[in-house]
Amino acid sequence: MNRTILTVGGAVVALAAVTGVAAVAAPGEGGDEGGSVARKSVERTTLVCPRPSDSEVAESAYTAYSPEGADSRKGTAELRPLALAELDGSEDGKGKKKDDNDDNDDNKEKGKDADKPVLPLTSPGTPVTSSTERSDAPALAGNAEGRFAPGWTVQQTTVVSAGAGRGLHGLACTAPDTSFWFPGVSTSDERQDYVHLTNPDDTGAVVDVEPYGKDGRESATGGEGINVPPRTTVPVLLSALTGGPVTNVALHVVSRTGRVAAQVQADDEKAGGDWLPPAGDAAPQAVLPGIPGDATSVRLVVFAPGEEDADLKVRLAGPSGTITPAGFETLHVKGGMTTAVDLKDLTKGETGSLVLSPSGEGGETPVVAAARVTRGKGAKQETAFIPSTPRITERATAADNRSSGSPFASSLSLTAPGKGAKVKVTASKGSGGGEPRSTTVQIKGGTTKTVTPPRPEGGSGAYAVTVERVSGGEVFGARTLSKKAKKGEVPMFTVQTLPDDRGTVRVPESGEDLSVLTGD
Repeated sequence: MNRTILTVGGAVVALAAVTGVAAVAAPGEGGDEGGSVARKSVERTTLVCPRPSDSEVAESAYTAYSPEGADSRKGTAELRPLALAELDGSEDGKGKKKDDNDDNDDNKEKGKDADKPVLPLTSPGTPVTSSTERSDAPALAGNAEGRFAPGWTVQQTTVVSAGAGRGLHGLACTAPDTSFWFPGVSTSDERQDYVHLTNPDDTGAVVDVEPYGKDGRESATGGEGINVPPRTTVPVLLSALTGGPVTNVALHVVSRTGRVAAQVQADDEKAGGDWLPPAGDAAPQAVLPGIPGDATSVRLVVFAPGEEDADLKVRLAGPSGTITPAGFETLHVKGGMTTAVDLKDLTKGETGSLVLSPSGEGGETPVVAAARVTRGKGAKQETAFIPSTPRITERATAADNRSSGSPFASSLSLTAPGKGAKVKVTASKGSGGGEPRSTTVQIKGGTTKTVTPPRPEGGSGAYAVTVERVSGGEVFGARTLSKKAKKGEVPMFTVQTLPDDRGTVRVPESGEDLSVLTGD
């Protein structure tokens, strides 16, 4: 009988190819980068974009991009529309699929293109764009394979010009997983928060949605055992899951079976709206980069999963160094409970990054955190959310930046909370042509450096910005996209953090072990 022997190294490569998820460590950190470990490019990446908006006055733009490299493999990268499912109103939380294409003749016409590829890439290094004004624009999901998989990034940007939640809603489309944390959601009367649960796979998923307030787990109804059918998205109104209004909530989305992508869309009647992306994995240190210098309000929401309390130092890394906000030197977070503080007049006119770290009094309890950032006052307010984010170990990408003459402007906030660091910032080709342009940025330890990213040489349209860590300590980043406003108005804005793009995996090298044939 012929048998195929799969070594440990082969099994790891196969897993990387299926998941597209990389074990990350910066060069020279967290493991041997010598003869026992090699880095391999991922072979497949999955991304999910939620439904952008149901507003009749919304305009959405998409930008997809894969960084250019030396990879000679063939491949593809594209998204496809997903169906919409709704909760059927029963207490068992069953998902009920809704087929929009059967509603009327107009929808039947749209159904002709229901499975048409969206944003297909033709070559790495060149972004592609698409736009829509449809109020029923679908969620999207797809895969990048081969040479397009490493670093594939899709940005969804929506302008809602009026009504509740008006503002600039920005989101980097995310990979599916089995667990997500969202500190900073709300079920208060002025907020309407939805968590979008999207299943990109061909098998169903069952999901629990668990809200935690200042006293612990809220008595949620209808949040357990939510069915998310294959290749569908289910929007869940969070106010329906708590017994009454709760202003500061940490939301846990966890899959019992299958996997989903989860994103929260937060709309406020007065303060605008934006997407709240999931926070990075719980860790003793949390970094929230890119808080605007003109922020009139910064609400910090922190949650400690588990039973252990966390005692944290609160610091702001600004352009000239790190300071401690007056009156908020330390923060005590009870295990399994949500703590929120309003950090008024935090930035004092200079862009900065919040850094939370163990105070030394209560060990190193992992936490997740997010900040709700408000610019303007009264009727002229705009809001964005900044979750705690992983560091940039190798490379991160912000896909949607606009060329000169556009009403949109980008800025990067780069933070080195410990040692100083050097990064390389590169503007890709534009969707309308042009050539890449790069610059090197030096970040002093304990500071946040704010820079205007370079633009492509010539060309037009949208372009991507990549940030590559060159040397030094840990680096965290965020990109702020702002829309120009009339005199006296607050610019619409959105902030996307820049986690590592996980374009490579660390693969242990191993040889054949013939002892498996003898049972030794």
